[in-house]
Amino acid sequence: AFFWLVSLLLASLIWFVSVHLSDREDAKLQYGLLVFGAAVSVLLQEAFRFAYFKLLKKADEGLATISEDGRSPISLRQMAYVSGLSFGIISGVFSVINILADSIGPGIVGIHGDSPYYFITSAFLTMALVLLHTFWGVIFFDACEKRRYWCLGLVVASHLLTSGLVSL
Repeated sequence: AFFWLVSLLLASLIWFVSVHLSDREDAKLQYGLLVFGAAVSVLLQEAFRFAYFKLLKKADEGLATISEDGRSPISLRQMAYVSGLSFGIISGVFSVINILADSIGPGIVGIHGDSPYYFITSAFLTMALVLLHTFWGVIFFDACEKRRYWCLGLVVASHLLTSGLVSL
């Protein structure tokens, strides 16, 4: 979760600087910067997922050297599952916190033609993204281990596509 938080911090800084250096009155440019920020966020998340894989690989080698039988007590699949789940949970926590913060504001969702199912829909989308992060973590780690670069590209592309679709 720490690696996801650091990637979010860096993406937020890049987006913040780009917004403040641009023309704030140009709505089309600001929308483009929002899309740019989402893409940068996804790319940084995947870069930090790779860095976390490398870190866990080193830790796994260290655990194997100090164990009695020369094998690591934790499998790569377990580490991939836990890593993906932690990325997903922290992503879901941030998503739900933002939705709950919006619910505190004035007005009631659904009064002026908005969907009355906003919160339940948001909960299901958050749950789906937690599961997707878990799957992406497992596929990513397996692809890194077996050097299947097309799988890495598939994870990054599907993550970018999902983020784009959620933005709609």
